[in-house]
Amino acid sequence: MNLKVYVETLGCAKNMVDSEIMMGLLTNYDYVLTKDKHTADIVIVNTCGFIEAAKQESIDTIIALGQLKNEGNCRLLVVAGCLGERYSEDLMKELPEVDAIIGTGNFPEIIQILDDTLQGKKIIKSGNINIQIAEDLPRIISTPKHTAYLKIADGCDNGCTYCIIPKLRGSYRSRAIEQILKEAQALADNGVKEIILIAQDTTRYGIDLYGKYKLADLLKELCKIEALSWIRVLYCYPDEITEDVIEVIASEKKICKYLDMPIQHCNNQVLKRMNRRTNKEHILKVIDKLRRNCPEIALRTSLIVGFPGETEEQFKELKQFVSDVQFDRLGVFTYSQEEDTPAASLPDQIPEEIKEKRRDEIMIIQQQISYKKNMEKIGNIYDILVEEKVEGESVYIGRTAYDAPEIDGIVYVHSERTLGPGVFVRVLIKDALEYDLMGEMLNEPCQ
Repeated sequence: MNLKVYVETLGCAKNMVDSEIMMGLLTNYDYVLTKDKHTADIVIVNTCGFIEAAKQESIDTIIALGQLKNEGNCRLLVVAGCLGERYSEDLMKELPEVDAIIGTGNFPEIIQILDDTLQGKKIIKSGNINIQIAEDLPRIISTPKHTAYLKIADGCDNGCTYCIIPKLRGSYRSRAIEQILKEAQALADNGVKEIILIAQDTTRYGIDLYGKYKLADLLKELCKIEALSWIRVLYCYPDEITEDVIEVIASEKKICKYLDMPIQHCNNQVLKRMNRRTNKEHILKVIDKLRRNCPEIALRTSLIVGFPGETEEQFKELKQFVSDVQFDRLGVFTYSQEEDTPAASLPDQIPEEIKEKRRDEIMIIQQQISYKKNMEKIGNIYDILVEEKVEGESVYIGRTAYDAPEIDGIVYVHSERTLGPGVFVRVLIKDALEYDLMGEMLNEPCQ
């Protein structure tokens, strides 16, 4: 039939992996992927439903893509992912342009769903959130070919009071180490040099399958894959960053000295209301251990401001904490009052303008920290992974091992030599901005 399919992915990297598997299944069944939505016969939008802003973006995108039924070739509009899981009946009722809805556990059924929808049926497939992650499915990488995300688990058991994820993606389910290694090797065989481990909480990897945390063991095995150069870990909750995880990050050359550790707050009363399984003292202890064992490590975190009942004093404590700890990377979210979460019914909900003011205050502090840290890098030499060329200039865009794609800073590299994406080069840093660096390529091998 050779129908053309356009896939748009919103939200997190976990969603991206689901889209990549759907694309792999589609190509195996003679569908043709296209990057031009106007020529597509079928449009799939993989949505996010985590917080209010993400929900609104998803709805706006669905409506905009629905216009292709009038303006393009579109025959079918399919909504997948978290928003579809959360509001399947409402979406089908309120958006008549939608032909099929696929929940977070049902995306491997994409071929059968399309077959049925092409016969004129309206399809809802959701509610399968606790299904074990399917293995050996084809996958089309949508990131640059040298970088890929590797999902090691799905779902979450943490029960944070502000979070809807367990109701969208089910309980925590780890993949077997053997299956992860098999996929990692296949990625490396296809030219991937950097893999980025993702889950809702990577530190809990293995607890459900093996009865104990196995992230350190998994990392050691991944380091044995010869073709991989960088292994990066995201979403490490501080309460289970164990001694063996710290040791393997510090000792294994292939593991990026970078850790994404969402803490959300530092005040113990706020953390308790959030149902976080940690406290300020433990967070500080983990940060100290990481920096003592691996002095060059770059720490990224995320915070929530304006959580119900957050007082001015508690917010001031958070600001002081950010100033004192000096995270290398930091993102701030305003609390989103999500229905069906325990925090939504808490008293003392905070007005949006106060949340936004608090977010901006912390980001100003972090901007100063980031600028200071970047200025200290002038004169240093780093291995840089080249991503792309700046059009019309002898300048390339790349990243250090201390920067994750899309969320962290970049390095502008001047080079008279032609460089392709995915190559590693040595770069002397010559200047800095708040979040980005500028440097000159050196004619010497990478370390």
